[in-house]
Amino acid sequence: MRKLILAMTAAAAVLPLAAPTPADAARRHYHHYYRARTCHHSGTTGAIVGGGAGALVGHAVSHGLAGPIIGGVGGALLGRHIGRHTC
Repeated sequence: MRKLILAMTAAAAVLPLAAPTPADAARRHYHHYYRARTCHHSGTTGAIVGGGAGALVGHAVSHGLAGPIIGGVGGALLGRHIGRHTC
């Protein structure tokens, strides 16, 4: 009898957790939709990668000091823009 009561108590404790209500489904759908539509990135990774790639391209184009600097700045700005506006 004791095992039966313990089993029934465990089943009663777990059963409400396993059955979501329609309100839970609506809240989960709204949360998923909201998170999918809001995409905020700082663009730091894009700026770092773009700056490095731009400096390499700038060095390949012009072997002086101005080429890598201009390429790095341009690549960093472009990388930051791409990083902030893509999800």
